[in-house]
Amino acid sequence: MFRIYRRNPDLVLVDTRVIAQGPPRLLVAGMGDALATWFEAKTYADGRVRNMRGGLSTQTALTLAEACYRTLLEDGADALEAVKAKVVTPALERLVEANTLLSGIGFESSGLAAAHAIHNGLTTARGTHDFLHGEKVAFGLLCQLVMEGQARSVVERVLGFATTVGLPVTLSEIGLAGVTPAELGLIAQRATAREETIHNEPFEVTAGMVSDAIRAADAIGRAWKRSL
Repeated sequence: MFRIYRRNPDLVLVDTRVIAQGPPRLLVAGMGDALATWFEAKTYADGRVRNMRGGLSTQTALTLAEACYRTLLEDGADALEAVKAKVVTPALERLVEANTLLSGIGFESSGLAAAHAIHNGLTTARGTHDFLHGEKVAFGLLCQLVMEGQARSVVERVLGFATTVGLPVTLSEIGLAGVTPAELGLIAQRATAREETIHNEPFEVTAGMVSDAIRAADAIGRAWKRSL
């Protein structure tokens, strides 16, 4: 469920000096949320799906969403090290811009797809409740890429980035090491509820497909971790 307000905030103030003093995990979770922006925006644009405000995605939105993804890959690891050291660097400045402005505009002007819907499904499982939004979105993105049949090179690029900065790529890393078939069924049902953004994918999505994608993503993530 999404709440849409009549107007935007008058001001969004982001102070990187404050962010640099915060928990590194929060910055990483922001990266997880932003990591999905480009892939979900592209899904919207390719399918000419109308966004939450009723408009179509623009070239500007897609360009910013892609810039968000590139910035994460280029600056994410260095920005994380800066926050661990509690200092502000150019990499942190660029990364914070990607996590907030680029991701925000990319999402609002395009939209959400499977990654965020699977996040919503994951929240039905008690084991995930200690994990942050962006952490669950990151795993949801891996599921989306599997479900879409994305090229192995794309999946590995996401896996490489995620493991470098500490985002989860397996079920155990979001508290679901012993997930039961019943829990998985509830997750999949919630992810495919009628109003969910997973239906913006360019094909019909069923709960069974989501269950399979989650298990496949977990297997891919575990294999990737073993190979490191």
